[in-house]
Amino acid sequence: MHVLITGGAGFIGSRLARRLVADGHRVRVLDALIAQVHGEDPETTSTLLASVRDIAEVQRGSVTSVDDLRTALLDVDVVVHLAAETGTGQSMYEIDRYVEVNIGGTAKLMDLLTNESHTVRRVVVASSRSIYGEGAYRTTAGRTVYPPHRSDAALAAGDFAVRGDDGEALQMVPTAEDAALHPSSVYGITKQMQESLVMTVAPAIGVEAVGLRYQNVYGPGQSLKNPYTGILSIFSTLIRQGQDIDIFEDGEESRDFVYIDDVVEATALAVSHPDAAGEVFNVGSGSATSVSEVVETLFRCFGERVPTRITGSYRLGDIRHNVADTTHLERTLGFRPAVSFAEGVERFVEWVRSEPIETGSYRRSLEELAARKLLK
Repeated sequence: MHVLITGGAGFIGSRLARRLVADGHRVRVLDALIAQVHGEDPETTSTLLASVRDIAEVQRGSVTSVDDLRTALLDVDVVVHLAAETGTGQSMYEIDRYVEVNIGGTAKLMDLLTNESHTVRRVVVASSRSIYGEGAYRTTAGRTVYPPHRSDAALAAGDFAVRGDDGEALQMVPTAEDAALHPSSVYGITKQMQESLVMTVAPAIGVEAVGLRYQNVYGPGQSLKNPYTGILSIFSTLIRQGQDIDIFEDGEESRDFVYIDDVVEATALAVSHPDAAGEVFNVGSGSATSVSEVVETLFRCFGERVPTRITGSYRLGDIRHNVADTTHLERTLGFRPAVSFAEGVERFVEWVRSEPIETGSYRRSLEELAARKLLK
């Protein structure tokens, strides 16, 4: 097939491009090559771009441009729509940019497919676990609930637990695809809209749609200088710089970390598997790992430690826990993640050691959040 990957020179997209080409598909990449991800001079600084330049047709352009999209869609069978601004914290103060790229770009894509002739048979959209907000929890009575966002007042008082309407502390359970959707950040809102636009419009125009709700993706190739990327990259850079690590809340907040190769495998199935059509899937490991566990795992893999502080600080828009219920993905597409967190971090750290030590701008990003009263 001829596959267009929007955002195809990014962390996930570049690896997916290589996988699809290896499977015999022809790949076109549309990517804006923004400096935050690729550096000021992508042609010379972006290793991700270099990894796809010789195997795929690369078109520099934006999903916010109808002309760029129209060119990119020529003679394409499948679109994998990964292009998006990513970063929960940044989304809370760069609202217009996130909405324009994530929602506006997806709207333009679907508008073109609706109103102009094309050859597209399937659209795979990268959604996110962020659309669940706090996700699924269970009461002491055994009832599954979808609690509201934690309040600023409770967080300021050091009460980081997720509670029900009656104040009862709730127990996290895996979140399935039929959970209530109530994102707690602008980023989450935009990902919900991206998914909804594709899953609603595509079937109405005779195009198959597949939604992938990615959990916390990590692995070799993830940016080590983008301060809005995952904590594994951020903490790894701090360790190599010999800088202190500050952990928000009490360190017990957790995430579902899924290795890049597993994400690529699931996405490749979404491109070609006939049973994927019309479905939405969680793509995760199905296991929760606390931030404190992340730090200790990195220390073990690097063989060195830096001072660590549990700060009690918190970011508005952050959730407490998440873990995906991946049953639907396994039953429908026969896919189970193959890389454990321990093995994945070992591979990641081995790659990090081969990369230059980045100066990074993580501290500045925290100052920007604090200045807007989003980090407290």
